[in-house]
Amino acid sequence: MSIRSQLLLAAGSVAAMLALAPAHAQETVKIGLILPMTGGQASTGKQIDNAVKLYMQQNGDTVAGKKIEVILKDDAAVPDNTKRLAQELIVNDKVNFIAGFGVTPAALAAAPLATQGKIPEIVMAAGTSIITERSPYIVRTSFTLAQSSTIIGDWAAKNGIKKVATLTSDYAPGNDALNFFKQNFTAGGGEIVEEVKVPLQNPDFAPFLQRMKDAKPDAVFVFVPAGQGGNFMKQYAERGLDKAGIKVIGPGDVMDDDLLNGMGDAALGTVTAHLYSAAHPSAANKEFVAAYKKAFGQRPGFMAVGGYDGIRLIYEALKKTGGKTDGDALVAAMKGMKWESPRGPISIDPETRDIVQNIYIRKVEKVDGELYNVEFATFEAVKDSGKTKK
Repeated sequence: MSIRSQLLLAAGSVAAMLALAPAHAQETVKIGLILPMTGGQASTGKQIDNAVKLYMQQNGDTVAGKKIEVILKDDAAVPDNTKRLAQELIVNDKVNFIAGFGVTPAALAAAPLATQGKIPEIVMAAGTSIITERSPYIVRTSFTLAQSSTIIGDWAAKNGIKKVATLTSDYAPGNDALNFFKQNFTAGGGEIVEEVKVPLQNPDFAPFLQRMKDAKPDAVFVFVPAGQGGNFMKQYAERGLDKAGIKVIGPGDVMDDDLLNGMGDAALGTVTAHLYSAAHPSAANKEFVAAYKKAFGQRPGFMAVGGYDGIRLIYEALKKTGGKTDGDALVAAMKGMKWESPRGPISIDPETRDIVQNIYIRKVEKVDGELYNVEFATFEAVKDSGKTKK
């Protein structure tokens, strides 16, 4: 064979390889999973990461002929990290989805990048109403604080709680929780006797709890992000608020199943409104809890369910698009989707791209020697009132 023929053959081989490269690369769908795996919100990140792994173990890592690859990044719930990691994932790793987002500032930091890259941003945790309005590519599978805070406000006013002191984390979800609770509780005739905001990072609740105790309320309305509830309840008991007959009420973040068992008897009787309890009595949830416990040695909390439903949403959207990863087509596929989650029936509101779900009122009780949030009332198909009121 002449040198010219060899060169032509080599050039042809390179051309063939280059022609094949994009097709081969496209066989993999990449999901950039940005979560707080360290720091104060680490329990949120671990629950979501666990749930994504569990779903993929149960359903395989191939959808519509495409291999699913998850690239996990730890942002420690610091929004500057989130933005940098999202940019690296989109530009360098060429991901088709970004997902996770343990806190609201993280979800908001990534929003402009999702818009610029036309890449779906699946919010599996963060709960401020405005998040889905910050990019047309954001779809949420977690919750909003308005969904549960309005309902616990109504319940408290109708169930003999007249005076409430509030303690909320000083950032957007805490403000949502406070405002929506206050709106409904005071409309029902309740009175707010003390209002305290605590720092998001590493809060010491003790001095604030003393102020709560001195105000002599019937109950303390509490919103702290998942992961901080155990510390709050420990200090609540140490300050003797449980002995003083001051109940804890709030959205269910403070009574996260992930930490509930370690809170001790001070948590008994706490009433919260929330989207998920490990004690939810459906067959789908019993299967989910058993599988999660077997895989990870602990029960799932509400953050795990947000992750489990988030990865399911990605799988189902890819099935609908036949494996195509065009961002607009994927978001269109997600709008209006409905399924039976471990938490109960859920859907994606086609107008807002936000989650519609049941909210349950629950009370902490001992079941077989363990603490559980036992549901006793259901509000069906609750939309985000943070948007529906506009």
